[in-house]
Amino acid sequence: MVDFAYVIAGSEATGGAGIQTDLKTFHELSVFGLGTITCIVSFDPKADWGHRFAPVEPGVIADQMEAATAAYDLDVVKIGMLGTPKTIDVVADGLGKQSWRHVVLDPVLICKGQEPGAALDTDQALRDKILPHASVVTPNLFEATVLSGMESIETEGDLIEAAKRIGELGPRYVLAKGGVELPGDEAVDVFFDGDDVTVLRAPKIGTERVSGAGCTLAAALTAELAKGRPALDAARRAKVFTSAAITGRVGGHLPFEAVWQGIARG
Repeated sequence: MVDFAYVIAGSEATGGAGIQTDLKTFHELSVFGLGTITCIVSFDPKADWGHRFAPVEPGVIADQMEAATAAYDLDVVKIGMLGTPKTIDVVADGLGKQSWRHVVLDPVLICKGQEPGAALDTDQALRDKILPHASVVTPNLFEATVLSGMESIETEGDLIEAAKRIGELGPRYVLAKGGVELPGDEAVDVFFDGDDVTVLRAPKIGTERVSGAGCTLAAALTAELAKGRPALDAARRAKVFTSAAITGRVGGHLPFEAVWQGIARG
């Protein structure tokens, strides 16, 4: 029996994040992955690797979603970078056309390469139209701060409070990612199921952010949910997988390194 996982997200041209990372993660976890591209991000090597952002036309996004959902019986989907209110509208409409066992929202709240006003409009649209569909939300430290309405998250206790506040917004589960930015020797993530809090810990691997780590954690969680695992078990497995991918990170000419999911095979 084949398990399917679907992702709706942006393409990141260097392969270190976005839908490329999601599909690699699905593959390594023995899940058949397919995806809808919402936008294209191309780092500019001529301008300090700044973001170049190009949205996909809403009609093209709708066509991709129609094809994907007609081709297979899909019931688990990860939502990554959407990028514009028009994109959010068409994705929300597509999500509403069927029932989903899990919608995993990895909430990209700030789209680099956009004007500040446009970014804020996108953030609000994401809250209003995509968050209500989500059964699981996987914010990083910045996103957890924004969604929770807290001034800052500086401790494990703060991250727990943020996860609880985000849970009040409607998702069944919250996996708040502390990453390397939360002080301490451990990479701490907080899982909240509406009643209980579980803190997931692993030794920090380096002190710098690695491109695609957050995408990988959310995608691995999605893959494990697609296999039918309970949410907490899926989160634990996703963290182990992501830690391995960070350990196997690769470097090139970019000013940052990227996770490598293939290292987990060993």
